[in-house]
Amino acid sequence: MPRGKNGTVTRNRRKKTLKLAKGYFGSKHAIYRTAHEQVMHSLKYAYRDRRQLKREMRKLWIARINAAAHANDINYSQLTHGLKLANIDINRKMLSEIAIHDPKGFTAIVNKAKKALDKHAE
Repeated sequence: MPRGKNGTVTRNRRKKTLKLAKGYFGSKHAIYRTAHEQVMHSLKYAYRDRRQLKREMRKLWIARINAAAHANDINYSQLTHGLKLANIDINRKMLSEIAIHDPKGFTAIVNKAKKALDKHAE
């Protein structure tokens, strides 16, 4: 009776890893050991970067809002404080889109924030 060595299970696991490594440079797409190492790193990077993307997009939105705010003679922190005082609840993504695609609308929002700041200062 032949000895069972889990051949199909091992082969399928290795095929799955090599399929994930398709397109990698050098031996990383052909040799199981190096492919497995690279796939593990790649999955780790993908997990990490899904979170980093959120941070970087938020930084981009804030930079855009700040640039548009400076064009309207106010800085980002004063603008966000004024929006809070004016009860204008708008997220950074939408505010940056308005700043890019509708400068007049952004100016109107800034003016409301400035009025709320002036009232608060009194």
